[in-house]
Amino acid sequence: MASNERPLRVLVVDDEPSISQLLAMALRYDGWQVEVAVNGTEAVDRAAEFVPDVMVLDIMLPDFDGMQVLSRLRAGGDLVPVLFLTALGSVDDRVKGLTAGGDDYMVKPFSIEELIARLRALVRRSRLQLDRAPDPVLRVGDLTLNEDSYEVARAGEPIELTSTEFELLRFFMRNQRRVLSKMQILDRVWSYDYSGKQTVVELYVSYLRRKIDAGRAPMLHTVRGAGYVLKAAE
Repeated sequence: MASNERPLRVLVVDDEPSISQLLAMALRYDGWQVEVAVNGTEAVDRAAEFVPDVMVLDIMLPDFDGMQVLSRLRAGGDLVPVLFLTALGSVDDRVKGLTAGGDDYMVKPFSIEELIARLRALVRRSRLQLDRAPDPVLRVGDLTLNEDSYEVARAGEPIELTSTEFELLRFFMRNQRRVLSKMQILDRVWSYDYSGKQTVVELYVSYLRRKIDAGRAPMLHTVRGAGYVLKAAE
């Protein structure tokens, strides 16, 4: 990190002192600026005051759960990337966390080194807007994506996306009419090896398809055995 850059900010939300203290210590040692919250109410307040670059958010909290925390943040327009951290390990719990608008998911016990690497990947993705083409608006048919304002619309109708859905759509739009494999999408959108689980790509493509194609001529297509392609509706 250059001397004139501020430290990356992370908000750790966990009601287990052993977890939050361990994470805070490791992240500070790695050069992060860290704030800790122990419940949902505190998390929402700290997020507004601290303005973190990324959050580590436990799902099980004493007042309201992490998914409700994220829902409140997103409702207020906060697109901070979120890594869910939880003792729950079932596929259903993972899907619920991602559906709620989370960007990544780790199950306790976890590797501190891997968690920090994932947080850095999330921050890199969220900062891609700093490197812009002169025109920040990408267009494919009647679909538009503004890289500066993070606004997405189809035929002028606004579409609300999570930060991961936004990055996925941006990748498709920058590569319109090009078939992208699941591994290409994992490498570019998730920026690390997601434990080899290409099902996360299928999951997010389905979320994106519901939002941009619902009730309209389809733009996002599956190419059997090859991947996915985005092209203007015919």
